Amino acid sequence: MKKTMKFYSMMTIVAILFSVIANAQHVNFGIKGGLNLYKISNYENSKYDTKPGVHFGILGHIHLNHSIAVQPELVYSSQGAKYRAGGTNYRLNLGYINAPVMLQYMFANGFRLEAGPQLGFLINAKSVVNNKSVDVKSGYKSVDVGAGIGAGYFKQSIGLGAGLRYNIGLSNINESNSVKTTNQGFQLSVFYQFKHK
Repeated sequence: MKKTMKFYSMMTIVAILFSVIANAQHVNFGIKGGLNLYKISNYENSKYDTKPGVHFGILGHIHLNHSIAVQPELVYSSQGAKYRAGGTNYRLNLGYINAPVMLQYMFANGFRLEAGPQLGFLINAKSVVNNKSVDVKSGYKSVDVGAGIGAGYFKQSIGLGAGLRYNIGLSNINESNSVKTTNQGFQLSVFYQFKHK
């Protein structure tokens, strides 16, 4: 069932991207990477601290017209949270392959605003207590549905840019439906677009 859901989710993303590309004026490709500051929100009001991590991957920048673009990405993202209880430090390490599709408005001065949906596919989950790691992937759902909003700046003459994005999970990542748990965090990125037009 989980594998079937992953397959159909990926096929939906691919179908949307092919539809957008077919109507695009031009397409550019690039790479991106940077810092994550993530935590999880637990609806039992458990307090979790932000855990730093990294993200890196590829992007497509698809112009629909002079000011509007769609940017699909495929990015590895290290997420999770940390907390301290009873004098013990706990850390939850979650690794996702995220596939956001951002709609961007591009200003003439290089600034951009963006927002869009994101699907995350869980590839690993480990709980670390006193430097001892335990696999807890079975306790988390394989697909995370979320959304992102952000802003950035792109210097076209050199193909470099930077951006800040806030991602919020919309679905429960906990296999136990009794406790709703969602991802949330900031991403600070630098990116490079090859042969930007």
